[in-house]
Amino acid sequence: MTSPLSARRLVVKVGSSLLVGTDGRPRQAWLDSLTADLARLRSAGTEVIVVSSGAIALGRPVLGLPAGPLPLEQKQAAAAVGQIRWAAAWAESLGKQDLTAAQILLTLDDTESRRRYLNARSTMAALLAQGAVPVVNENDTVGTTEIRFGDNDRLSARVAVMASAETLVLLSDVDGLYTADPRRDPGARHVPTVQDITPEIEAMAGGVGSAVGTGGMVSKLVAAKIANHAGCSVVLAKGEGLHPLHAIEEGGRCTRFVAKASPHGARKHWIAASLGVTGVITVDEGALQALLQGRSLLPAGVHGVEGKFERGDAVLVRSLDGRDLAKGLIAYDAGDAQRIAGLRSEDIERTLGYRGRDVLIHRDDLVLL
Repeated sequence: MTSPLSARRLVVKVGSSLLVGTDGRPRQAWLDSLTADLARLRSAGTEVIVVSSGAIALGRPVLGLPAGPLPLEQKQAAAAVGQIRWAAAWAESLGKQDLTAAQILLTLDDTESRRRYLNARSTMAALLAQGAVPVVNENDTVGTTEIRFGDNDRLSARVAVMASAETLVLLSDVDGLYTADPRRDPGARHVPTVQDITPEIEAMAGGVGSAVGTGGMVSKLVAAKIANHAGCSVVLAKGEGLHPLHAIEEGGRCTRFVAKASPHGARKHWIAASLGVTGVITVDEGALQALLQGRSLLPAGVHGVEGKFERGDAVLVRSLDGRDLAKGLIAYDAGDAQRIAGLRSEDIERTLGYRGRDVLIHRDDLVLL
């Protein structure tokens, strides 16, 4: 049987209550066991990204802040102090496995602003290509009540979508979804697989269960919905024991929320069906043949640029005889696209004064019509 963690790219979400002990310090033995699991997955060819909270929990005791809910400014102060300790804990533990940790701090706005979304996506791709492990957290020091994710379950889903991951693992204090809250209902039954998140499934969700974290079953179902819609399967499993990922691979109890499509297919469908176009790129016969062979669109094959668009907007690709050939997300704004039209990729930097992408539209961001 295929492992639930079999994936080209995997995102693992770690909550505060797993990373930080009741003494306000990292659970070092547990963290080392998790990074050993990550290293083993990496050696098997899986790229891994971690989404981890814990900065506030680590900073709270250092500042002598009391237990319980804190005002926003005290949370931000705790995050500022704790983030240093959070990053050090991950860097040290991953370093024991000869893995390089890379810290990425995001806010909700980073995932909704097209330009910032693309920058974050490109940064993650570059880090993975260099063999680093991106470790992501919400930027609590600058977040406000209006723009906060509220919990890292949904943040991890947004990251999984951003990274085009095949699988998202939500490590929790429960071993999956139950028909009712098993802490209150002894007749509650475990649900091993969820094919569709229906209203009946949503009705099974309970409230917040941990005194340290901010998530609950409701937020996990929201995260699963976000990820599944983008072609990413979700595994919800108990994470408190040592080597939690290895336990899942060995058949440990979990709930798998199954995606109906691959991330690549879901992204292509989103580009084709959901985005309106803001410009037109006219290409020559050579570029047309390259697109039909599944290749990216290079500036050299561009004959004309029309419209007003920004980097990341959707544009039509049209032949010289007026046929609409494809739709894709462009890597340059309209002004720069016009300046490099017809040029070889190696001439881009000299023309624009900066080193941009070698392609105008990458094949992963392009759909033939």
